[in-house]
Amino acid sequence: MNREKVVFGFFIVLAATLNFGFFVGEIDVPYHHDVFELFAAIAVNLVATVLKFGDRTQIGAIHLATSLVADLQLVAAAICWAAAVHVVGEGMSPEVTARVVSLAGGALLANIVSLVILIAETVMLRR
Repeated sequence: MNREKVVFGFFIVLAATLNFGFFVGEIDVPYHHDVFELFAAIAVNLVATVLKFGDRTQIGAIHLATSLVADLQLVAAAICWAAAVHVVGEGMSPEVTARVVSLAGGALLANIVSLVILIAETVMLRR
């Protein structure tokens, strides 16, 4: 068993599941979406991005692109959250929560694409 592939797959799946965990819930209800889960999703997505830098194949490039999209959207969600709470002082209103969760939903889609690519790549290696 290739330890590098296990770690790579682990972080891709963990990134997607943390993102999904943050995304699930009523879109405009702040207590359904935990700030620490968003932070964990960002941290794990960044680790997954770093792991994708070494692959020089076309599939590796798509993996990296999906990871960068997820990072961008999750960081944008965190900035929206922080700006609403700490800069504007508005707090997590239903509108702000919907904006943050929508951005995290875009990141979730990018993570799902990455998972599909990982599964397709794994199936192609077996044949």
